[in-house]
Amino acid sequence: MDDKCIMESLLLTTKGVCDLYLHGAIESGTENVHKAFCSALDESLFLQDNLYQKMSAQGWYPTEQADPQRIQKVKQKFSN
Repeated sequence: MDDKCIMESLLLTTKGVCDLYLHGAIESGTENVHKAFCSALDESLFLQDNLYQKMSAQGWYPTEQADPQRIQKVKQKFSN
């Protein structure tokens, strides 16, 4: 397994953890549990961002510019 595959696996796992913590925070029944999930979510989001930044710097997470015409089309669709 090369470094890119390892980083992709870590990023996907971290995204999954973020999703679980988000739902835990939403569904928590007490303030203490809510705060614990929110704190864990914040830490996981920080880790996810670090992984993304490292992958992006290596060219392993390419992004593309959104087409301005498509953006305007969506804006018009939802403004009506």
